[in-house]
Amino acid sequence: MNQIFTVEGMTCGHCEKAVTKALLAVDAQAKIVIDRTHNKVDIDSDKPREDLAQAIAQEGYRVAA
Repeated sequence: MNQIFTVEGMTCGHCEKAVTKALLAVDAQAKIVIDRTHNKVDIDSDKPREDLAQAIAQEGYRVAA
């Protein structure tokens, strides 16, 4: 299932890696595409949206509704 998140606070490649690592910890099979310039994280995963959003938030980034 494809899910798109608006994530605030990603400013560099390290931020992208941190978000990617956190999401892969929730779903190792997830396909993740990050567009930092538009604050978008596109995730193809069957895991619950809340679990994915929580993983991003735990890295210190704000997930908009």
